Amino acid sequence: MSSFFSQEIPISWYLLLSAVLFSLGVAGFLIKRNLITVFMSIELMLNAVNLSFVTFAHQWHAVKGQIFVLFVMVVAAAEAAVGLAIIIAVFRARATLAVDRIDLMKL
Repeated sequence: MSSFFSQEIPISWYLLLSAVLFSLGVAGFLIKRNLITVFMSIELMLNAVNLSFVTFAHQWHAVKGQIFVLFVMVVAAAEAAVGLAIIIAVFRARATLAVDRIDLMKL
């Protein structure tokens, strides 16, 4: 039983998971009409890219990929703060979060 847990997971599985997560994020971004769902899809795409960076950094024994992940996480945190503030402002002004109904930038 202990030999099962000591086996290393192939790098291709991480990259496949990253590709599936990124594809789900793109599909959610293109298909969904709710602003919150679109926002979550963008976050899912950012996390898929982070998984790829960490995978390649581990494979090549380099720290550069992890540094890129740190920068992407900082940008994602800033995007989450600003994005949620914009979403709340749009909801208060328009009383909807449907992307099709939000046609003007001015509130």
